[in-house]
Amino acid sequence: MKLYYVAGACSLSPHIVALEAGIPVELEKVDNKAKRTASGEDFLQINPKGYVPALKLDGGELLTEGPAIVQYLADLKPESGLAPANGTTARYRLQEVLGYINSELHKTYSPLFKPDTPDGVREERTAYLHKRYALLDQHLAKHEWLVGDHFTAADAYLFTVTNWAQHVNFDLSDLPAILAFQKRVAARPSVQAALKAEGLLKAA
Repeated sequence: MKLYYVAGACSLSPHIVALEAGIPVELEKVDNKAKRTASGEDFLQINPKGYVPALKLDGGELLTEGPAIVQYLADLKPESGLAPANGTTARYRLQEVLGYINSELHKTYSPLFKPDTPDGVREERTAYLHKRYALLDQHLAKHEWLVGDHFTAADAYLFTVTNWAQHVNFDLSDLPAILAFQKRVAARPSVQAALKAEGLLKAA
């Protein structure tokens, strides 16, 4: 399989999940502005949506949208525990959290990356983001992970999105459980390997 990615973007989440599950994937970097892949292909011809992540399956089909991709990868290796079994309440909890991160956090960051976003909009989005993080901070103050008692695909997604805070000057200092979570996830070998592979962490 081939994972189309942009360094540090939301595609980092399925990259981490693949490494956690021990699933070999070929990485293909995408120039987000030019919409070209590292091998020179027109990314819009590959994925008309124009954004990552996109996973080219062994049979040639293309799967898009991070929450769908991480569940697909997790289900390839159910013994990894990265996603609870289909049909269980725990699986719906995973989908609940993935949906929350996708709609309430991920999309709220988008205008904060744009330099031409008006100050008023930036302040409103920052306040909204903080409110949404506060709920997760309360949960993580009592639980080590988002779903159940071990690392899942949802944790990879939250780590990836929260890593953007440093790039948009979003202050996490009054969210201690979130900060502790970020350190906990960053220390995982799979995460270190993904960050190094994407050029986000210098090899020792």
